[in-house]
Amino acid sequence: MKKIVTFGEIMLRLSPPGWKRFSQASSFDVIYGGGESNVAVSLANYGMPVDFVTRLPDNDLGDCALMELRKRGVGTHHIIRGGERLGIYFLETGAVSRGSKVVYDRAHSSISTIQKGMIDWELVFSEAQWFHWTGITPAISQGAADACLEAIQIANKMGITVSTDLNYRKKLWTYGKSPAEVMPELVAGCDMILGNEEDAEKHFDIHPEGIDVTQGDAMHAKAYISVCQKLMERFPRCKKVIVTLRGSISASHNSWSGVLYDGKKLYEAPTYQITHIVDRVGGGDSFMGGLIYGLLNYAGDDQLALNFAVAASCLKHTIFGDANLSTLEEVKKLMAGDASGRVSR
Repeated sequence: MKKIVTFGEIMLRLSPPGWKRFSQASSFDVIYGGGESNVAVSLANYGMPVDFVTRLPDNDLGDCALMELRKRGVGTHHIIRGGERLGIYFLETGAVSRGSKVVYDRAHSSISTIQKGMIDWELVFSEAQWFHWTGITPAISQGAADACLEAIQIANKMGITVSTDLNYRKKLWTYGKSPAEVMPELVAGCDMILGNEEDAEKHFDIHPEGIDVTQGDAMHAKAYISVCQKLMERFPRCKKVIVTLRGSISASHNSWSGVLYDGKKLYEAPTYQITHIVDRVGGGDSFMGGLIYGLLNYAGDDQLALNFAVAASCLKHTIFGDANLSTLEEVKKLMAGDASGRVSR
């Protein structure tokens, strides 16, 4: 099987242990992760050949991020080195009615100063069948947006499937461009679009009617048909639109599902009740990793691919850290209806 390639930023994550607040912390747990690297780890964990492309500083922290990727079986030989620093984000994990908090410290990170032409995309894609990026990357800087567009255009020219997770991040769009100015040209080159109830609205002013996510309305699957249709009208290259459905009962209890629209039919996945969330960061990335796996391995069965993605991301919520370390066997077991959590002896 040819490779999947993902492109974006991997960061150092620093979190107070357990559910402590920043003001209580005397130490931080260290994790390495980022939207596109999390997708790569998921795919590698399922035995898929995958390369992650980024720019890392040529220092010890860059080396640590590289070692973490290699440890998880992700290909790293197209990663370039340079720039000032590794981006950092601080995560305070919420519980019950207190939501989680993220503080970014990623200005002047190595990938923020990447430029078009630094990566030989034709070489990167020479053994690839799929390219994945997210809306986080073009939000980082103009250079990152330009490099992302360059990759999409070359992937299109080479006949490689392109997917995106829209991933709107309000705190990142600070370099003078709005999502509406940058994202349409990039998304126009995509065959698959993933988002949630906020992403399409913030990027393209497309939103489901009568939905208020703060009141638990996000789980009404059929309300998203119009969103999917409008995205396909706006971006004719797109063959499938996928929407994750998260109902936030509290920071500790979410309902979780998803829908997939292929232009003719809306597929709905089962809904899971995740009653004791361990770590929800990376939930969407684990969905995307599961979806790519499903679409490649269950070709022609969009329902099964969607069900795999939702089950995989449900399990991610039980795992500390950014990346989904669930096994294929665990995902398939949950898909088959076994959510007992019994000890495997």
